[in-house]
Amino acid sequence: MTYLLIGLAAIAIIILLAIFTDKFKKSGNSSKKAGSSGTQTKKTGPNGEVLMVECPLCNTPLQKGQNLISKVFRPMDVPDQRCNISGCPHCYPQPEPGIKRICPCCGKEVPITGYLVARLFNYKDNKKHVRVTGCSRCCERK
Repeated sequence: MTYLLIGLAAIAIIILLAIFTDKFKKSGNSSKKAGSSGTQTKKTGPNGEVLMVECPLCNTPLQKGQNLISKVFRPMDVPDQRCNISGCPHCYPQPEPGIKRICPCCGKEVPITGYLVARLFNYKDNKKHVRVTGCSRCCERK
């Protein structure tokens, strides 16, 4: 009888730990996404389509039809490519008044002749993902 009670108590503790760790993981992921710096913010619609993306240099929201000015290096058929991001229409070739071009990695101002160094990942389902590794100044020092 004693062993049965100990076994039931152990099972109850395992179930409670599983529930609490699952809740902890969910709350930790949402706070990490909301407060992480250096990531591009996307606002999605009800069907999952991207409505608005921010420029990684100046954090200005890009409207539909506005694109980042970038250069992707060859070869084009590999899953990982290097690319340089010069900016958006608000910060390149001439920044609008009050717009500052800040590197998301080192936090320093990027000159108009500078750019962000990034990796472009091409997935098999034709989706693309860009990860900024730094600006032309801080990647030069690495």
